[in-house]
Amino acid sequence: MEEPDFLLFASDAELAAYWAAAFLVAALFCLAMERRRMKRTVLNRVGWMPWTGLFLTFAVFAGGLLAASIPAIIQG
Repeated sequence: MEEPDFLLFASDAELAAYWAAAFLVAALFCLAMERRRMKRTVLNRVGWMPWTGLFLTFAVFAGGLLAASIPAIIQG
């Protein structure tokens, strides 16, 4: 499988920003699923997935990666 050019020639900061975007998408998905669980109609069906904890974990990883990669991307 051939790697796309935008990934092949990307710097470490760009790769970290791509990973941060992926973690941010996962965090937004967890946030949506937590909202869906809170609006359930049958109160006895609680669920077992810790959506809030997953959201916080993904959001912290995304924030850390963005904080590390954005200054390097701005410098060029």
